[in-house]
Amino acid sequence: MPLYLIGLGLARPSDITLHGLQTLQKCQRIYLEAYTSILLSTSSASSEFDPEESARTLQAELNLTTPIEIADRDLVESGSDTILADTEKPDVNVAFLVVGDPFGATTHTDLVLRAKARNVKVGVVHNASIMNAVGCTGLQLYNFGQTVSMVFFDEENGWKPSSWYDKILENDQLGLHTLVLLDIKVREQNWENLARGRKIYEKPRFMLGNTCARQMLEIEEDRKTGVCGSDKLAVVVAKVGSDEERISVGTLEELAALTDEQLGGPLQSLILVGKKVHVLELQFLREFVQDKERYDSTVEKLYGKQEWETM
Repeated sequence: MPLYLIGLGLARPSDITLHGLQTLQKCQRIYLEAYTSILLSTSSASSEFDPEESARTLQAELNLTTPIEIADRDLVESGSDTILADTEKPDVNVAFLVVGDPFGATTHTDLVLRAKARNVKVGVVHNASIMNAVGCTGLQLYNFGQTVSMVFFDEENGWKPSSWYDKILENDQLGLHTLVLLDIKVREQNWENLARGRKIYEKPRFMLGNTCARQMLEIEEDRKTGVCGSDKLAVVVAKVGSDEERISVGTLEELAALTDEQLGGPLQSLILVGKKVHVLELQFLREFVQDKERYDSTVEKLYGKQEWETM
C-alpha cells in the first residue's frame, strides 16, 4: 500500500492539515524527517534540540498510537529500503513526515522515485512551506528568482563554498528577489566519529541571518559585483508561522551587525530584495522598520525616491 509524504507546515504540530492527520492515523509506520528542517516548537530548547524528543512530542500532540521514528540524512539518502520495507503489502501504510511541504527538498523527490521503482503507490499531502510563507514580508512571490542555500563556512579549514553567489547574480540581473535558506545541523557527526562508525553527534547548530549576511559580505569582497554589497537591502525572517515570528529589514551591513537576540530565534531565512521591487513591496517592508528615516534614505539610494501611499 502507499507511502504517504505528509507536510507538517511551518511551526507547530497543529499546523498539519486535517487530510494529513487523517492519513497519518491509518499508517502502521511513521517516520519524521529531521535534517532539512525541524519543528522547533516540539523541543524544549533549540540549542539542545533532540529529534527523539521532537518525535515523542509530535506523537503526543497529534494523539497517535503509532510511535514516530526519526529519519536522519543517512537513513533517507542511504537507507531508503528501510523506509520502503513491506510497502508492497496491502496492509502496510507508511508515512514520511516533512516539516513544511514534502517537495521542499530534492532528497524527498529521490525517495518518491525509489518508491515508484518498487511499484509502491505514493500519496502526497501538501502544506505551507517557507517557499510561500515569505509572502509575510510583503514581497510578492512572483518577483522571486532562484532559491539558494547558505551553509556554515569552515573557517579552520578554509572551506567557503560560494556557488550560491552565481545564482544570486543571475537573479539580480533580472531584478528578482532571492530567498536564501540557512543551514541547520542536526545529528551531524565530525569526521573522526564518522570514520570510526561511532554514533556520536555534534551539538545542533542553526544559522541565523547575521551569520548569513557576514558570509555574503565576505564572498563579495572577492567577487566584487555588488550583488551582495554592504548597502544591499535585505530581510531576515525568523520563526515564520509561529507566535514568535519576527521580521528584520536593513542593509546586509546592518543585518550583519544585529545580535542573535535582535533577530529572534531559529529557524531563519534571508531575502535579498531585487531591483524591480514594487513601491507597495517597499512600503510593506517599511512597516517592520523602527528608523524609518534611515530606511527611506536607503531606499532612495537604491531605488529612487518613493511616494508612500496614505492608508
